[in-house]
Amino acid sequence: ADRIKKALQSSIEDDVETYISEVGGIKSDLHPEGGWFVSPKKVVQVTDLNGKMYKVTIEEEIDNG
Repeated sequence: ADRIKKALQSSIEDDVETYISEVGGIKSDLHPEGGWFVSPKKVVQVTDLNGKMYKVTIEEEIDNG
């Protein structure tokens, strides 16, 4: 999640042609009351040039095969 966030930020800083204007922090999947980790899922919020917000979700792929 940290590497993805840094790559998104560097695309803005390096003037790479991108529609992203802002990259938020990394949010973990925490229990709402206890605060412990529920899963390894992480979310990074990004904002485009029009002010619309999106979330980039990083989740572990579980192979059930």
